[in-house]
Amino acid sequence: MPAVDLNSDLGESFGAWSMGDDAAMLLLVTSANLACGFHAGDPSLMLAASRTAVLRGVAIGAHPSYRDLAGFGRRDMEVPAEQLHADLLYQIAALCGIAAHAGGRVAYVKPHGALYNRIAVDLEVAEVVADVARALDLPVLGLPGSAIATACDRADVRFVREAFADRGYLADGTLAPRSLDGAVLTDPVEVAERAVRIATEGIVVAVDGTEVSARVDSLCVHGDTPGAVELARAVRAALDAAGVEVTAFA
Repeated sequence: MPAVDLNSDLGESFGAWSMGDDAAMLLLVTSANLACGFHAGDPSLMLAASRTAVLRGVAIGAHPSYRDLAGFGRRDMEVPAEQLHADLLYQIAALCGIAAHAGGRVAYVKPHGALYNRIAVDLEVAEVVADVARALDLPVLGLPGSAIATACDRADVRFVREAFADRGYLADGTLAPRSLDGAVLTDPVEVAERAVRIATEGIVVAVDGTEVSARVDSLCVHGDTPGAVELARAVRAALDAAGVEVTAFA
């Protein structure tokens, strides 16, 4: 029986500003990537999401980013390596403490947004992320065949391969820029079919029609995608119907 983790980027509200439906998503996913305050999230939200994840038996992952609240962490930035290293340590360590207080633990790291895209192609930045993960003894979730996979291998850090059910791909296996048509998928049937094909065949179709290898350990459905709960529900039902075991990798 094939098996796959189902993860989502959650805890992405901030103060009075609300993003997504964490409570509903935590009934459907097996891993939760929780924002750590630099692109979204704040201490009270991090604690609430951690408590709910523990209650639901969902694995907790740290979802750190560039220091970019105004841009939701989606603006690429040039950050000196030493500063980025400290910023990542600060964010992940904060969530580690909060998760422990909630009765859980941080089990992995998945960088967010522009940082995630950067470490797919920039080995120097990827090595900073891998070094932080090594220091904290945490696996890293990222795109297979990317710079972060190489950096983790060099740093002797466990690398967990991820694909996105609700995002378009380029032919080189990287994510399509959100400005491109087809970059964000919102049809539950289409997203569910993609998820099943990735989980059972290891293939995802790029925006230009190219079939891209996607043999992965985890599937992501974004918590901020329009209709995210409906998408996650459709994906979970389709995976179950296809005989795919949905279980946390951590």
